[in-house]
Amino acid sequence: MEGKNRLDRNPLGFSIMAYTIVGIMAILGLAPFWLLVSGSLTDNATIMREGFTFWPSMFSLDAYRMVFAVPEVIFRAYFVTIFITIAGTLGTVLLCSITGYSLSRKDFAYRNAFAFFFYFPSLFSGGLIPFFLLMIALGMRNNPLSMILPAMMSFFFIVVLRSFFKQLPDEIGESGKMDGANELVICFKLYMPMAVPAIATIALFAALNYWNSWQPAMLFINDPNWFPLQLVMHRILNAAGDVMRYGQMAGVSTRSIPTQAFQLAMVCVATGPIILLFPFIQKYFIKGLTIGAVKG
Repeated sequence: MEGKNRLDRNPLGFSIMAYTIVGIMAILGLAPFWLLVSGSLTDNATIMREGFTFWPSMFSLDAYRMVFAVPEVIFRAYFVTIFITIAGTLGTVLLCSITGYSLSRKDFAYRNAFAFFFYFPSLFSGGLIPFFLLMIALGMRNNPLSMILPAMMSFFFIVVLRSFFKQLPDEIGESGKMDGANELVICFKLYMPMAVPAIATIALFAALNYWNSWQPAMLFINDPNWFPLQLVMHRILNAAGDVMRYGQMAGVSTRSIPTQAFQLAMVCVATGPIILLFPFIQKYFIKGLTIGAVKG
């Protein structure tokens, strides 16, 4: 109580301390990304000679010219990744929201059995080979759905949404039933609008997961027109490494190839667009993460 009164008497001091701490944490969080951008804009020879710096001492766009040497490949990969991210995120939000809502209903007789059904596979996995054989048996070879369906259901997302729905009053559903609404109307028109913070939170995590996904494409996609951005970048990086290795074996100079800056430029190209998603759902993010916290 005494500490609280001390803070009330000196709100300016508390504000200065709080903003200072938050500012330092923000700088520590932004510093690696700024170092990444600075390195991608630095001449590769300068990086090899001086190391990474927070400001490019020798400005160069050679790394980005190398990344966009075949721009149609990069833009097509962007389109595929954006399509996968949007479709997968919408599907994840829809399925996990319906499942979380159903498991939160006290009048759902088998909710505990279904909860265990979703929980058990999250502890044990059949392994990569059975997963691969199953997807092939389902006809997922060169099928874009192979990059969307496997990650569409997440037990973590279901738990988050179930916890949020359980905090909402049951009287909302009862009032809807008195007005003649069925369960779908109650779910989508009454409960879903109130669950926007939780939905925005899982949408962000799902979008990040789909944006960074490359393993399903590597396993099931052979058509280059359906390669996502992460897989394209992975192949470009391997190709650059092969050029460096074979050039050294042949005694050919490879100093002109911006290997270090090229890697940093690829990271910037791959992560830049998804970062723009966060400001739009920032106001829902903290509230969605604190679901289930103790309130006093």
